[in-house]
Amino acid sequence: MDKHFMERIAMATDLGDEPIPGLPLVEIAGDRRVLIEHHCGVTQYGRCRISVKVKYGSVVIIGTQLELTRMTGHQLIVTGRIECVQLERSGR
Repeated sequence: MDKHFMERIAMATDLGDEPIPGLPLVEIAGDRRVLIEHHCGVTQYGRCRISVKVKYGSVVIIGTQLELTRMTGHQLIVTGRIECVQLERSGR
């Protein structure tokens, strides 16, 4: 299904806060865990910085003692002491 079509439906039906199927979802649990769904792979991996490719850029997790504790084709989980989670949009 067309991504823009799903976005228009979400906005028209007042589901703006609901996740749109197929688009990345980032969930931060305190300062110890980050879950990313619908990722496109890990592009940088270190104990202080992990970068995850998503459809429209990268989600970068910065902290200490970072570890990729689970990764499937659908989701991944990063644990450690999370200091910052940022979205870096790729050029269109």
